[in-house]
Amino acid sequence: MITRAPIAIPYFTGHGHTKVLAQAVAHGAEAAGGAATLIDVERMTSAEWQLLHAAPAILFACPTYMGSVPARFEAFLEEASEGWVDQVWADKIAGGLTVATFPAGDKLATLMRLSVYAAQMGMIWIGQQEIGAPVRHDHPGINAGGSWLGLTASSSRDKSQMVESCDLETARRYGARIAMAVVRWG
Repeated sequence: MITRAPIAIPYFTGHGHTKVLAQAVAHGAEAAGGAATLIDVERMTSAEWQLLHAAPAILFACPTYMGSVPARFEAFLEEASEGWVDQVWADKIAGGLTVATFPAGDKLATLMRLSVYAAQMGMIWIGQQEIGAPVRHDHPGINAGGSWLGLTASSSRDKSQMVESCDLETARRYGARIAMAVVRWG
């Protein structure tokens, strides 16, 4: 069991899908002995900004809209970039997660935006490691999209579920990976 390490997950969710995915990541981090806090970027307080600055890891979470980061999340990134010159987030663990309607859904473009942002902020990006089927037949549905830069998911057609269960399991595994990275490098 690893020691508790706070992971901040600033998120924007348009219809609830991203929040569900971020919660699964948080559960995975907590199951691995870490701690995670979700922060709604539309309702941030000064205490949440302090939490972001103090956290050893920040996972950026937003949906992919029209092949990119939504405007509301972009506004958060721009506000946070005020710390760029002083590299206030340098050497923090970083990662990203996104969800879109279609299996491809141009989610890679969102993860690329987030990873470049993290690099400019001096952060250390952690990608996805899970190998699912068809390579690992004992992992059906895990990392079904084969995304390595970060966590991607598709919204479920069953709106009571929001995100496919296999994507939620992949999210839990990603959360555990981030928690272990914080212990190792954070």
